[in-house]
Amino acid sequence: MTGDEVRAAFLSFFEKKRHKVIPSSSLIPRDDPTLLLTSAGMVPFKPYFLGEAVPPSPRLASCQKCFRTTDITSVGDPSHLTFFEMLGNFSVGDYFKREAINWAWEFVTKRLKLSPRRLWVTIFLDDDESFRIWREAGVPEKRILRFGEEDNFWGPAGDSGPCGPCSEIHYDFGEKVGCGKPSCAPNCGCARFSEIWNLVFTQYNQDKDGNRTLLAKPNIDTGMGLERTAAVVQGKTSVYETDLFVPLLDCVSELTGKKYGSNQVVDNAMRVIAEHARGIAFLIADGVIPNNEGRGYVLRRLLRRASLFGRRLGLDKPFIKEIAKATIAQMGHIYPELAQRQEFILQVTELEEARFSATLNTGLELLDRIMEEASGEGVNKISGEQAFKLYDTYGFPVELTEEVAAERGFSVDSEGFEKEMEGQRERAKEAQKVEVTLTAGAGLNTQLNIKGTDFVGYDELRCKSTILEMLVENKSTATIKDGQEASVILEATPFYAEMGGQVGDTGEIRSPSGRFLVTNTVRVPPDIIVHRGKVAEGSLSVGDEVEAEVDEERRLDIACNHTATHLLQSALRQVLGEHVQQRGSLVAPDRLRFDFSHLTALTKKQLAEVNKIVNDKIRQNFRVYADGMPYKKAIDEGAIAIFDEKYGDEVRVVKISETVISSELCGGTHVASTGEIGFFHIISESSIGSGLRRIEAVTGRGAEAYINERLSDLQEIADNLEAKLEKERKQSLSLERELARLRAESLLGQAEVIKGVTVLVANVPSSRLEILREMSDFLRDKLKSAIVVLGTAYEDKPAFLAVVTPDLVAKGYNAGDIVKKVAGVTGGSGGGKPGLAQAGGKDKKKLDEALKLVKGLI
Repeated sequence: MTGDEVRAAFLSFFEKKRHKVIPSSSLIPRDDPTLLLTSAGMVPFKPYFLGEAVPPSPRLASCQKCFRTTDITSVGDPSHLTFFEMLGNFSVGDYFKREAINWAWEFVTKRLKLSPRRLWVTIFLDDDESFRIWREAGVPEKRILRFGEEDNFWGPAGDSGPCGPCSEIHYDFGEKVGCGKPSCAPNCGCARFSEIWNLVFTQYNQDKDGNRTLLAKPNIDTGMGLERTAAVVQGKTSVYETDLFVPLLDCVSELTGKKYGSNQVVDNAMRVIAEHARGIAFLIADGVIPNNEGRGYVLRRLLRRASLFGRRLGLDKPFIKEIAKATIAQMGHIYPELAQRQEFILQVTELEEARFSATLNTGLELLDRIMEEASGEGVNKISGEQAFKLYDTYGFPVELTEEVAAERGFSVDSEGFEKEMEGQRERAKEAQKVEVTLTAGAGLNTQLNIKGTDFVGYDELRCKSTILEMLVENKSTATIKDGQEASVILEATPFYAEMGGQVGDTGEIRSPSGRFLVTNTVRVPPDIIVHRGKVAEGSLSVGDEVEAEVDEERRLDIACNHTATHLLQSALRQVLGEHVQQRGSLVAPDRLRFDFSHLTALTKKQLAEVNKIVNDKIRQNFRVYADGMPYKKAIDEGAIAIFDEKYGDEVRVVKISETVISSELCGGTHVASTGEIGFFHIISESSIGSGLRRIEAVTGRGAEAYINERLSDLQEIADNLEAKLEKERKQSLSLERELARLRAESLLGQAEVIKGVTVLVANVPSSRLEILREMSDFLRDKLKSAIVVLGTAYEDKPAFLAVVTPDLVAKGYNAGDIVKKVAGVTGGSGGGKPGLAQAGGKDKKKLDEALKLVKGLI
């Protein structure tokens, strides 16, 4: 059976047992802060086991994508993987041990046709019930072994959650494969036994302190590793020899020119590259971007580890994308997100590997030098400071340094490295500190005995209220007077407090005795809204009845920008892909800023497309509305949550359009319909770190002001250019006139007397008629009495100008007659006054022939 056939057989088998087959969830846990990545098949079902959500069926089955970071350094041996597929059947308070055990035995012996003589079973130490059921199924007592919590108690996934004793099925490859010890048995650690299925009897919920309480109903959570099972079914002792990995190893072999199976060291490197490239493709497909934290660091570590092993095989140029491409070709029909996001997967892979390759040689050389110097001093340990420099300056993950060092018999001072890292974190915190006048946080709540402020600002911009407390320089006061800066806390307020990237409201708080100008509104835990500002006139006291009024125009400007960020995120995901995630924002009255995950700069075409999509949605005037609902329901319905943000059980969901073109968890203020935004325009797009981009944009009045300013700037530039051009035109004309005078002066010697009349005929360099006039005027003035005919080829056509002085006009000579006859030779015509005439022709080749005609006309 192929891997695909094993997967299909498992799901089909349990579907016939009345299980609902559930598609695989993302490698990024949807709603589980306890997990970095989805590490087990049961992760998506945790809410069902804990009674927090109702399952679509009490019986479920899936083939779940999984990733375990704990196995990265073990990758390369016959069985360990980072990314793997976990087949599982689950019972949510329905069946328990008997069904789970009997169906597992039926599937492996009847459907997969594995020999019962090759199968061993392990159970938890005191699980006599499981022992009896396995015996009844036909498993000999000697092949049922009992183990403690380390081997046969599973969970929880993360630092808390469902867990319980488990029972495992192991496949025996035979004595020839194992360690040869008489005590060799499942869990020995050698290659003889392969655990293919783990049946977890989920009975407990474990909290973060390790305390366990019984669940209301016991559940079943099983996990059968597809890769290990495929190896067993296909008669292989290594997962890398199955059809799931052979195409990837073939790809590595083709790239390196090395044959798999010829050298143990080479084989190990090839396995690492194939396995990591497969995991890389799946991580990026599910939205992970390389960076120095969390999931991004895991991906970066995989990419760099694969790149390093490739370098050892002679691959000195980026190559990982080729194995990722082979992964997509092999598995895209099962996991369509691979094919859908292929271009992005390959782009991220290539760029990240190229970035690392640029520094890899330098880093390796430095590491070699460090080890050589240490060896010379009789030391075989790399200091934490040295390891940190490799990480901070050359991008070497410390785990990579440890691997390279271990090959040479060196160790790394991990504690020293962590100390250096902590120092860097502290320096970063210090650099980011912002002075805050109002402090105390939760302590302020205790001191003032205020539970919170009633916020009414979603629906009202003005309300009646009562002053509960006032502070001057963080000290409580009963009265504030004209000119004093203070902080005012009301019982209820329409003022939105700065939160979630949206700036705080401004406005006024008025009473019969005074007026307070609010310049900013902030929030203090747990839920106190504080109005900061200055007394404009009179005085206010604690207990005063007041009217609080928000600056309406400013609030609307902010709302326009906030709704626009939602439209912007939707457009970015549409143009760039669903990997785009919000990583920060600023919503102010004059502009908006949106930070998001994406690896490369947007092209002009992409920016134009995003602009167009947002403005299209604005013109369609979609309704914007907000609903309160449970967090889990919101996520299940597709609402987007801000990356790594913490939410309560109840959330506010802002949706755009009944057909939902955007749905986000958001506590900010918004317009009632997108048409109110008016216009959206991106003013900049830039990088703010590896894998992070920033867009700044304007809307509404801010966009109008921005465009007017830009148009004003352009007009000023145009005016300056026009003035400069006019000046240059005048200079050019002056130069042309001077040149015309010099040329005319040089022609005086060509004048000759014919029948008592001075005649000057000349073919001059290409010139405008205005210049010919300048020349003829000069020649007429100098010659006093003459007939002057000038010809030139201007803009590829002949042109003529004739001048006859007044005395010769009186004798019957006519410039118009002369120039008309001359131009006729070139296929043209012209005319004018007896003293001055001009003409144009068609054939510039006949220019000289035409000018020769002049003398015959005298």
